Amino acid sequence: MNNDNNTQPLVLGDVEIIRVVEWQGPFGPARDLVPQADARVWKDNEASLAPDHWDPDRDLAVLALQTWVVRSGGRTVLVDTGVGSGRERPGSPHFHHRQGDFLGDLARAGVRPEDVDTVVSTHLHADHVGGNTVGAGGEWIPAFPNARYLLPAADDHHFGPDNGYGKGLWEDDRLIYEDSVAPLHHAGQAVLWEGTHRIDEHLTLEAAPGHTPGSAVLRLESRGERAVFVGDLLHSPVQILRPSCNSCFCMDPEGAAASRRRILERAADRRELVIPAHFAGPGALEVHRRGADFALGAGAAHRPAEEKA
Repeated sequence: MNNDNNTQPLVLGDVEIIRVVEWQGPFGPARDLVPQADARVWKDNEASLAPDHWDPDRDLAVLALQTWVVRSGGRTVLVDTGVGSGRERPGSPHFHHRQGDFLGDLARAGVRPEDVDTVVSTHLHADHVGGNTVGAGGEWIPAFPNARYLLPAADDHHFGPDNGYGKGLWEDDRLIYEDSVAPLHHAGQAVLWEGTHRIDEHLTLEAAPGHTPGSAVLRLESRGERAVFVGDLLHSPVQILRPSCNSCFCMDPEGAAASRRRILERAADRRELVIPAHFAGPGALEVHRRGADFALGAGAAHRPAEEKA
């Protein structure tokens, strides 16, 4: 996987967004990632999907692992924190014992750990919470000492000890919770929420279950400009073209498809920029109506702040 940090800010109204890329590149077979999307939808949309989202020669989906830094109302918010370093993830070869430089990547984007006020986890999968903590003296402690960590209550219940660490079906679920979530509770920095949760005048969390029980989106609205951070509701633009198609990681396929369609309908109708967790290329794009479904719009341009009036 290639590191490709893009820290040029995107400005929407009074909010600044910085993309911090941990890695991006070919991830795996396209139709393993989105099993319901057949070969034709990939091939028919090759001009839109390749090369940023699909390598047609090898039929591989191209993904990114990234964190979005959102500066709003004097607050610094992180949306998801990637894989982290030195984690035991035996069920995830891409993530097992991975060594990254997340805090260094943030520093190069102008963000120090003590600057972070809020950390949003769109859900509690390994590649969204690993940077929540750092190792210290043989323990895991919060990486951001002044931050509130906003965790979906339904995911905390499902993946935590109350529900047997995801009902004990996958050992990684317990490991993820113990090294990346439980330390936040121990430090008194975890905030569980459900339904909706307003962060400030521009940012609101909203439940969008299906991918996981507590999957969420983060809405941004400022001076008439809008965006929605959709986490893993979308792994590939193919799921915009075919919103009934889930990724192989969705726990509740019907719920995930219903949440995806609802979020895409609003994005198209309200001209929200759609910002998924794993899109490579520009990282975000517009969505338009196309009959009963949707079409891909332009990718986000990461414009320097001074170019935005």
